[in-house]
This record gives sequence, C-alpha cells and structure tokens, in this order.
Amino acid sequence: MNRQMPELTQATLTKELRRLESFHLINRKVYPEVPPRVEYSLTEMGLKLLPVLKELEIWGDEFKKHSKRQRNTPTQSIL
Repeated sequence: MNRQMPELTQATLTKELRRLESFHLINRKVYPEVPPRVEYSLTEMGLKLLPVLKELEIWGDEFKKHSKRQRNTPTQSIL
C-alpha cells in the first residue's frame, strides 16, 4: 500500500482502479503468475488527462499556500 495514503484500503484502491478502467482511462493487465500480478497503464484518453491533473496539482499547491497565509493573517473586526 502507498505510504503517502495510509488511509487507502486495498478494497478502495481496487474499486477505484476498476472504475477508471470502466471509463477507459487505464488498462489493466493480469499476469498468470503465483502470486498474481496486475499492471495498470494509462490509455490514450488517460494520457490526455495528465496536463489537466498537473494544473490541478499546481492550483492545489497555490491554494494551500494561500490558505496558510490567510490563517496566519490577523483579522480585523468590522465593528
């Protein structure tokens, strides 16, 4: 499991990966091995989503900085 997302369960991850697969954003390849091995890759449409996700990441980072500044800025009373 990914250490950056410790709250993510295997069941939730599997459910979301299957959902992305149903939207044709990822490919799933199962290898006939023991233990079982599965690989995921982006489809052509999934690859087209990468620039959008990158922009969301940039926005999220800016928003976190903005929010932190807002919390650290004393507020003035209107009254």
